[in-house]
Amino acid sequence: MDGSPALDDAGADAAADRRRFVAPPRGQVDPACFRHPLFERYAEYRELLTAAAWPGIDALNAALPLPGRCFAAQDPALLGDGLHYETRIATHGRIATRTENWHDLFNALVWARHPAVKSALNARQCLHIAAMGPQRRNRAQQALTQFDECGVVVRVADPALLPLWDGHRWHELFVAQAARWHDGGIAIAAVIGHALMEQALVPGRLLVGRCVVVRGGDDAACVARVAEAIADGGILEDPLELRPLPLAGIPGWHPRQDAVFHAQAGYFRPLRAGRLYPPPLRAAP
Repeated sequence: MDGSPALDDAGADAAADRRRFVAPPRGQVDPACFRHPLFERYAEYRELLTAAAWPGIDALNAALPLPGRCFAAQDPALLGDGLHYETRIATHGRIATRTENWHDLFNALVWARHPAVKSALNARQCLHIAAMGPQRRNRAQQALTQFDECGVVVRVADPALLPLWDGHRWHELFVAQAARWHDGGIAIAAVIGHALMEQALVPGRLLVGRCVVVRGGDDAACVARVAEAIADGGILEDPLELRPLPLAGIPGWHPRQDAVFHAQAGYFRPLRAGRLYPPPLRAAP
């Protein structure tokens, strides 16, 4: 799915980057990286990330209780049931989790922080697996997976900012309108992508979020609207629905945001001819 030529450039590059990326060993990760804004909404779980030892499966279940679900060690005994990863979650409530693995630890944190979003993603994946079989994937499954891995919910209160994003007018969005990233005109409501968090273990990486946009002024309401829209099949039917956002351009998200930084056309990509984005969702007032 990641190599599909139908994906836009940012999506294809992000997919290839995920395949190449190897997370650093736990002992080599600077705990200061977890104070980056990407991890802001996960501060309550910081001890699981910064402790010298990896949390075991029992410790994860104790720290991150999920009604009706649990984390289960991904070992031969678990995999012996022959079930698809998503099907196992839906039918048995068991989330296969590799031990001493950053990717799966971040996935566990997202389950704890945003269970409605993760449950909706799982339910939609299972519907498509039932229709397609476990060996084939359609474009909706691609979209669901991209959001699961690299997804970000962006809350936009000022609709005048959307044309800047629509046109990839990055300098205007990030520099000329920098104040709006601080006063609530536009904000990151939730980081869903656990692959994004894994790559952020290496400071300075230029990450691209795959975004769903919601018009509204309250983070929780915007995230709830996304969960609802996923669950009813209103969004994520095609990867091209997802808006790329160069996260390092957000004011304060990268240590060097000067003119040279913003001139990187390979990162702040121009709009591809014919590329259009769907209108934002609207959160409940």
